[in-house]
Amino acid sequence: MGALYIVGTPIGNLEDITYRAVRILREVDLIAAEDTRKARILLDHYQIQTPATSFFEGNEQRKVGVILQALDTGDVALISEAGMPGISDPGYSLVVAAVAAGVPIVPVPGPSAHTAALVASGLPNDRFLFLGFLPRKAADQQAALAPIAALPATLILYESPQRVVKTLETVLDVLGNRPIALCRELTKLYEEIWRGTLTEALAHLEAQPPRGEFTIVIGGAEPAAERWAEARVRAALAEHREQGLSRSQAAREVAALSGWHKRDIYDLDVD
Repeated sequence: MGALYIVGTPIGNLEDITYRAVRILREVDLIAAEDTRKARILLDHYQIQTPATSFFEGNEQRKVGVILQALDTGDVALISEAGMPGISDPGYSLVVAAVAAGVPIVPVPGPSAHTAALVASGLPNDRFLFLGFLPRKAADQQAALAPIAALPATLILYESPQRVVKTLETVLDVLGNRPIALCRELTKLYEEIWRGTLTEALAHLEAQPPRGEFTIVIGGAEPAAERWAEARVRAALAEHREQGLSRSQAAREVAALSGWHKRDIYDLDVD
């Protein structure tokens, strides 16, 4: 039985590949590629003559068995269209099938757009949550984002230029106006990393229509303010009222400090 090598390949710049990856691609008996046309550009660049077969979303169910048969007698390398296989691409299903069949799995690490974007974003990278591509419909996006809205971890997602504005509008609705980095065409000729807030990002994309694939890095939720005891809220509300603020203004000021909702503070009787 052969081994399944999970080989990381460049996300843009063809120089971003390891010596080991090139060697493995030359030595295996077969390469399973998400896009054989793009794979051929890489293989020709490094003069790799290994036969390649397609393995993409439309044929993965049919091709899993074919590739498992090839693994009976030789080694196979799995490569995605770009980056590490199995990350937001159909390679995951092949890895699962190979594990179930007892095939040795050998990772050959390489580039990945979400980690490249994270380290360049300037946002906290001690903990992060990778979301891949969000669902297409706004309601489904909202359902996916709502459970993680309070997480302090940095969020990372992928999006196409055709959908990026609509997706950011939904993110703003659910998560609020957070810091963000729009990373476009990473490692390619027109690489761009734009930083700002979500509202600024939407204005930026309105002024400069989006082009190229996006990796979006979004700041995590701010820690919730410690909720004050009612006696402290009443005292603060009375103090702000004594300073000449209206009841509504005082409630707004105290809400920003106390962890209480403005309406609940407004309804307190301190007169």
